[in-house]
Amino acid sequence: MSATTALVVGDSASQAVRSAIRAAKACVGAGKIDLLLIGKGANSGAASASKWNGVSTVYYAEGETPCTAESATPVIRERVSAKDYRYVIATANSFGKNVLPRLAGVLGVSALSDIIEVVESNVFVRPIYAGNALATVKSNDEVKVLTVRPTAFEPIEDSSEGLAEIVKVQIPADGVQSRWLGQEATENTRPDLTTADVVIAGGRGLKNKDNFKMLEEMADELGGAVGATRAAVDSGFVPNDMQVGQTGKVVAPQLYIGIGLSGAIQHLAGMKDSKTIVAINKDADAPIFQIADYGLVADLFEAVPELLQKIKELPKRAE
Repeated sequence: MSATTALVVGDSASQAVRSAIRAAKACVGAGKIDLLLIGKGANSGAASASKWNGVSTVYYAEGETPCTAESATPVIRERVSAKDYRYVIATANSFGKNVLPRLAGVLGVSALSDIIEVVESNVFVRPIYAGNALATVKSNDEVKVLTVRPTAFEPIEDSSEGLAEIVKVQIPADGVQSRWLGQEATENTRPDLTTADVVIAGGRGLKNKDNFKMLEEMADELGGAVGATRAAVDSGFVPNDMQVGQTGKVVAPQLYIGIGLSGAIQHLAGMKDSKTIVAINKDADAPIFQIADYGLVADLFEAVPELLQKIKELPKRAE
């Protein structure tokens, strides 16, 4: 058989997909890696991704709307059948979690989710029990279908050796039982929560949504994003797209400041890979202090305004 090959799939040419390319390189070594972008904006995304190091061919299936799993799966399956890929890889985001389990079912193989390390070509590491343990798993499937945690793999850089070939493929027009109706987007001038270098997160200890304005102000001063615990989301303080945790978004910023949150297992699973963790909580026994690099046992309503004032007094960094 020819060299091992992998197909990375995504809905945009994002940093997270760059990380998936890195994971694919760990799987195939010197083998070939192709990329398939599906949905609205795939055309422009393909032009950008053609510059990425390690990508041989960029396929794109342009759509008028974001792609559903039902319409994406036949496109991916056709590529797998045509090119005999040994791996199909996506990031463990909403697209990957939605599409790849369906693809695995169609192919008759098992999907391995949230991979954080490639040990061997068929051996992988993934977190279990809300990140409190790591499982080493082996796949004997002929085609390995994986979602990878983007924070665990360094994004691939641009190539200096020329552009990858770009090829257009079609999204099937018939036989799809679901269609995209629309979405509601909120305006946000802050960095994306999953890629921000600084994340300021709040919990139920903030008591109401108005108090999250302190965190928003701090995030703006530091050029960061605002996150929240599930408890804060369930209490209606913030929308669920700000939730960090096992059932929310996984983040690994350079600086994570957790304010008024206890550090439940579910939340820690989504942020414990942060490079520097700062915790502010009046409960000295809060679990968040067990993983924090710096901790302040204090009333947040006294400490945060003072901290914010000190941050404002710092010299502004040059743009």
